[in-house]
Amino acid sequence: MLIDGWVHSGDIGYEDEDGYFYITDRKKDLIIYKGYNVYPRQLEEVLYEHPDVAYCGVVGKKDEKGGEIPVAFVQRKPNTDPRPEEIMEFVNQRVAHYKHVREVRLIDAIPVSAAGKVLKRELKRLL
Repeated sequence: MLIDGWVHSGDIGYEDEDGYFYITDRKKDLIIYKGYNVYPRQLEEVLYEHPDVAYCGVVGKKDEKGGEIPVAFVQRKPNTDPRPEEIMEFVNQRVAHYKHVREVRLIDAIPVSAAGKVLKRELKRLL
């Protein structure tokens, strides 16, 4: 969609001091927790640092107190057996308090498209 000469793609990003643009996430995936913006991609990048995480996806879950809370779905690497609490602690030690993952769900396989993109709508259905 073109508005006032700008393409509105639904992507969220920023422009650096040299005029380069970077895409950081999708607007529809943004989680609002107690008025704070929580970007799922940032949490997913931290999750991928965990040695037992093969694939992951983070989505927002409705919450009466916070609006939405971040929930991580994790597919483990073969021959590993991490506890959800261990993964949650790993992430939460590396992000600001308002970005804390509030729940980790271990699943057999993260749903992906033919192009290999995580299907967030499928993860939301699992909530």
